[in-house]
Amino acid sequence: MKLLEQYFFYIDFAIGAAVPLIVVVLYAAKKISPFTWKLFWIGTAIGFTWEVPLSTLDGLGIVDIFTFLRTPPAHFIFIIISHTFWDGGLFLIGVWLVNIFCREPRFASFSAQELSVLIIWGQAQELGVELLSTGLGGWGYNPAWWNPSLFLFNGRHITLAPQLIWLAAPVLFYFAALALKKKIQ
Repeated sequence: MKLLEQYFFYIDFAIGAAVPLIVVVLYAAKKISPFTWKLFWIGTAIGFTWEVPLSTLDGLGIVDIFTFLRTPPAHFIFIIISHTFWDGGLFLIGVWLVNIFCREPRFASFSAQELSVLIIWGQAQELGVELLSTGLGGWGYNPAWWNPSLFLFNGRHITLAPQLIWLAAPVLFYFAALALKKKIQ
């Protein structure tokens, strides 16, 4: 466990770098469709909408949003880039789960089941990311009036704002996916 803590950020950055490479290879090998390829970039762009402001405001010391439990080995711009690609990959895992749990045609018209799968996945993975980061010495979000603490884990706060982000983001992603599917057809 100490080894994971020591190398937490290196693993974090490696996964962030691997995600777009894997997606590019899968697309080039025709293992994912143009629809899925575009969904990755949509998910990445959506992630960018919160990774940039949160990391920039915190990194410049404007707002105390999170606390690094150990000093990251790189400038916060690398965290933004890495986590934005993570977000794109997490959205694609949501698409994969929709493919598993929902019937065809998928993303053709509004389906409460499809949206529910994306929302449940969004909430579960966000909580998992926060617990891993807090448990392995990465970072923890600081409670504030706009980001109340939900509970303590490993002596650190697990807060509401990241969960709200991952409640709204799958909804935005889902409607973007529906629009894209219509445009493609």
